[in-house]
This record gives sequence, structure tokens and C-alpha cells, in this order.
Amino acid sequence: MKPMKVVSLLLCLCLFISCAAGTNPMKNTPNDKKETAGFFLGLWHGIILPVTFVISLFTSDVNVYETHNNGGWYNFGFVLGLAIIFGGSGGGAGTRMRRR
Repeated sequence: MKPMKVVSLLLCLCLFISCAAGTNPMKNTPNDKKETAGFFLGLWHGIILPVTFVISLFTSDVNVYETHNNGGWYNFGFVLGLAIIFGGSGGGAGTRMRRR
């Protein structure tokens, strides 16, 4: 393999590795109000994500994602809320193909 290809491959590999998600040390730990976010709060956070994201750009007190969550169910609700807002993958399922 040529040296330039090896360098390019290593740079791409480093880029993908740096995007890997890490662990959440706050998982299953309650917040200051002794609450842990679950499915329905994840669903709500997914639905309000566009507004929350814009606010989080200008304020350090607002976060997009609740770190004090119960894990999988919160994540599922968050992704489901995103799918509700952004249309999900079934948006084109109801359309019929036109014949030419």
C-alpha cells in the first residue's frame, strides 16, 4: 500500500474513533430533585429538541439531553420524539409511484 493511502486510512480511522459515544456516569442516578428521567421525559425532550437546541446555543443553563436518565428507555423515548418531529422513516410510505 502506498504511504499516502496508509496515512489517509489512519486519519479516517481516527476520525471515526473520535466520534464513538462514551459511557454516561450519571445513568440511573437521580438529579437534585431526586428524579431520574425515563421514557416519557425522553419522548418530551425529543419533541422539543429543535427549540432546546436553539436556546442552548445562547444559554449555558439549558442542555439538549438529560444526563440523569434511566438508560435505554430514555434513549428510546428521545429517538421516538425526534422521529415524531422530523417525520421518521415512514414519511413516503403513503405515496404512490406515478406511472409514466
